[in-house]
Amino acid sequence: MVKQLEIIVGTTEFILEKETAVAIGKFDGVHIGHRRLLEEILEQKKNGLAVCVFTFDPPPAVLFGYADCKELTTREEKRSFFERMGVDILIEFPLTVESAAMPPVTFAREILAKQMNARFIAAGTDLSFGAKGAGNAALLQELSPELGFEIKTIEKVCIEGREVNSTYIRELLKEGSMEQAERFLGMPYTVMGTVVHGNQIGRTLGFPTVNLLPPENKLLPPNGVYYSAVLFKGKKYRAISNVGCKPTVTDERIMGLESYLYDFEQEIYDEPVEVYLYAFKRGERRFDSLEALKAQLKKDISEGKEYGR
Repeated sequence: MVKQLEIIVGTTEFILEKETAVAIGKFDGVHIGHRRLLEEILEQKKNGLAVCVFTFDPPPAVLFGYADCKELTTREEKRSFFERMGVDILIEFPLTVESAAMPPVTFAREILAKQMNARFIAAGTDLSFGAKGAGNAALLQELSPELGFEIKTIEKVCIEGREVNSTYIRELLKEGSMEQAERFLGMPYTVMGTVVHGNQIGRTLGFPTVNLLPPENKLLPPNGVYYSAVLFKGKKYRAISNVGCKPTVTDERIMGLESYLYDFEQEIYDEPVEVYLYAFKRGERRFDSLEALKAQLKKDISEGKEYGR
């Protein structure tokens, strides 16, 4: 049974009584590089330490207004992933202009050592914290004797000579390169959400679907049809999914994710599901009629049965 994750959110005033093993970062995508960090702190459970992830809310990209604030992993998705991995405590530290300007040494002494009771910190080589991102793993190493924690610096994970990072994974997603993105993420690209009522067109055409409306900050791959799977109540169903605005049936520009599940006939409105996008099949396009759309859907669904996942 998965232990419930303790989440500290919306406050800078907290004290962790138990000694902790800590990883710090944005964890956008929770990719295989992030998982390497998490493995290090999870190992510390055997030494009696509580496993703690420290991240910022909102992410720095949102606070400072970077051009692309879309996230590979939403807040809710991160919480779910961390809980499943066995993290004990997640701190979503309020990021403001003031807290972003905290001197790195103050952050280490007041937040990590005093408030978080850190005894072990796993740090990536690109770790940055404090005012202007001036804090790094070397500074933590320098402060570690004074502050009483051990530092383990983790080298970047590489695949075929390319560094695993969220920026490159974003590029892959935007290209629709789902299989390559999965290699760097360590899992299929996932969209979590609650099933909503659609426009019933799929049901009318004989292909009932499960509909999600991803949050606006969720990065989605190009509009089109994808080989996929849907996880519902612990069971995975093979599926074929459409990312986009359904141009044949509506002019509304609302991004949605619509999935046809094989061998599935339940109505699951308002239920949580996860959609795994495995591979891009074809781009989204407008059809001249619903009959033409129906014919293409039949073809997509038939070909999806042959997809080997």
